[in-house]
Amino acid sequence: MKIFVHIARFLVGALFIFSGFIKLNDPLGFSYKLQEYFSPEVLGLEFLSPFALLISIVLVIVEVILGIMLLLGYYKKTTLWLLLAMILFFTFLTFYSAYFNKVTDCGCFGDAIPLVPWESFIKDLILLVLILFLIIFQKHIQPLFGNKILQTSIVFLSFIGCMCFAYYVLMHLPWLDFRAYKEGSNITENMSIPEGAPEAIFEYNWKFNVNGEEKIITTSGGYPQVEGTFIDYEIKEIQEGYIPPVHDFTIERGDEDYTTTFLEKENLIVIVAYNIDKTEREGYYSIKKATEEAIRKGYKVIGLTSSSSKVHEAFVRDYKLPFRFYYTDETTLKTIVRASPGIVSMNKGTILQKLHYNDAQDLTLVDLPTAQPHLDFQLKFKLDSIALLDQKYRKLMHVPEGPERKALGEEMGLGPEDYTGNLWQRQIALDTSNLKEVERILLSRGYPGKTMVGTPTNTAAWYVIQHSNKISKYLDLIKKAGKEEELPYRLVAMMEDRYLMGEGKPQVYGTQGMTYNDTPSFIWPIEDPENVNLRRKEAGFDSTIEAYSKDLFGEDFQYTPITLEEAEVRKLASIKEE
Repeated sequence: MKIFVHIARFLVGALFIFSGFIKLNDPLGFSYKLQEYFSPEVLGLEFLSPFALLISIVLVIVEVILGIMLLLGYYKKTTLWLLLAMILFFTFLTFYSAYFNKVTDCGCFGDAIPLVPWESFIKDLILLVLILFLIIFQKHIQPLFGNKILQTSIVFLSFIGCMCFAYYVLMHLPWLDFRAYKEGSNITENMSIPEGAPEAIFEYNWKFNVNGEEKIITTSGGYPQVEGTFIDYEIKEIQEGYIPPVHDFTIERGDEDYTTTFLEKENLIVIVAYNIDKTEREGYYSIKKATEEAIRKGYKVIGLTSSSSKVHEAFVRDYKLPFRFYYTDETTLKTIVRASPGIVSMNKGTILQKLHYNDAQDLTLVDLPTAQPHLDFQLKFKLDSIALLDQKYRKLMHVPEGPERKALGEEMGLGPEDYTGNLWQRQIALDTSNLKEVERILLSRGYPGKTMVGTPTNTAAWYVIQHSNKISKYLDLIKKAGKEEELPYRLVAMMEDRYLMGEGKPQVYGTQGMTYNDTPSFIWPIEDPENVNLRRKEAGFDSTIEAYSKDLFGEDFQYTPITLEEAEVRKLASIKEE
């Protein structure tokens, strides 16, 4: 019997140590699993959710220490009864998960050895039997060392070691990463389904009323030909198909899907904050510094969160972060990196490096050909704010008064006092203030172009001047910026055309059109109209004058060149009508 006791003792002790260590390596991940159990849909103990991390650390340390104590034979009676209590607790959880199919992975061995609930339940039953066996024959359990002080010291040092290890992985990242997003893995490859992989098979149960009786017809998908009245149908999965390691990863913003775009991008830095309301605010000082440095070196930086655009856009403004957030599922983000905020360095979908915000200074960056070492982020944030104000009421004025404008105003986070009344007067006040600020920048720093503030911030000053009466004063400076590729030249072309139209002269690129009350709309006269499309192409426009005019005035509009005299006649006609 002694030999069986020794085997059982070793198996139980080693399994508890192994299971506890795997979870201790990732206490945050185990706390997420506990939150699943505490949710209203499972145990209904949501009041415990705020304490999930503390509970997870206590449980896993106790699990490891009890395993060590059993192997040592230290306080064997107390140890065995505590092991019994713990295995009864785990057995209840795994049975509940398996029977009610509430939690699909118990988390017993973390992400190292995923077990379905019934597998976990069977494992716990075996452990329960072994522990009961040890309780019955505990007289055969002898201390590993005769010196009790030595045993106490080993248990105490083990406890201190567990505490230190838990603190380390919480302040950094798990020492061992078993997830599909570990360093070196490629997300695109982990999303793919191998050729010949098993497909899911479903059974369709169709319910009909046939001659007053309910009848169920089972098919593999097709609608059955039955003489009767259809009532309902039920789909049952009878064979699970292959599920790739990564099956729920998407990157979205608004109504657009950017998943492929960013998974194909080189030199990408991703900041992960699964929930902005729960993210660690103090971490963003180091995140801001690291991301600014990354952008200067030529990297693309984005953020991923599950929070709404209203929440994350306000957060970016408040913390003056140099990147935008995109939407990704919260559970996926928790799986990618065990930190909020966390840093992920990627290249064409391959994860090169993952860091806790405490280790942001360790982010590996190299100078890329796209490096922008002279970026002034303070000026960038100022111009970004100006750009928002430049469009604040213009956006609203493009929408009819009433429910539509109200909906847009609320979406922008504005109150009724901001989206009703004389919006144009308010925009003029903002334009005046913006112009003063932009003129100060132009006079002291020159045009704030791509080198100085990056894109799209390099267009902010252009919009302010374009909406002012100072075009003539700054047109040469704008042209210089365009020629030096600090500003898209098509914007230079638009400003030049507006200036020429204001001076009563023919425009060059055909960007300016007019509508006067009930008189027909027209494109302002163009110099050398036969070659305007060539000039438009050279300036960076994608459309011809014919296509552009339809975008401006509608599909029925047909562009016809007119002279300055004809344009003036149309203006005079509209003035008389007024």
